[in-house]
Amino acid sequence: MRVIAGEYKGRSLQAVPGKNTRPTTDKVKESIFNLLEQHSFTGGLALDLYAGTGGLGIEALSRGLDKVIFVDTHKKAINIINQNLDSLSISNQAEVYRNEASRALKAIIKRELSFDLIFLDPPYAEQQISTQLAVINDYNLLAEEGRVVVETGKDTDLPKQVGQLQQWKHQNYGETDIRIYVQRSKEDM
Repeated sequence: MRVIAGEYKGRSLQAVPGKNTRPTTDKVKESIFNLLEQHSFTGGLALDLYAGTGGLGIEALSRGLDKVIFVDTHKKAINIINQNLDSLSISNQAEVYRNEASRALKAIIKRELSFDLIFLDPPYAEQQISTQLAVINDYNLLAEEGRVVVETGKDTDLPKQVGQLQQWKHQNYGETDIRIYVQRSKEDM
């Protein structure tokens, strides 16, 4: 695993040992940012809710986001995220939490944060995406021009719309589906 583009392009990232995480492959990671049509950012805040190795959030930092909040339930994953951030000297651009996704979202709601980019990449066996999209919508966790990137197994069905969140793009990469949601304005509804 490596950083694909930006300031840290080509730098290696450590993987989480064991089978509790399923890192996004470099090919899929590159495809996600191509689908976003966002090869670089001019600041902003991201949430990597099922962070695993931290690869997606670190890629976003490398491409110019200001800060990423990383969340994962596994202690090994948290340790690897911190190691990867330290190896790139970007720990000051991150918050790393060991927490379950639903509890993390509740804490984020209390902080009244709004994100330019949200990654939802849960282990395929633990899909709760529709519920989490509803929370993101109901509590306005997505900034006006923000995007939610959802990575699932190819057989996962998700709604095309959740409240004001509308599926903008959907692409299949073998066993992996990538969906990107955007926020529709109330005038468009």
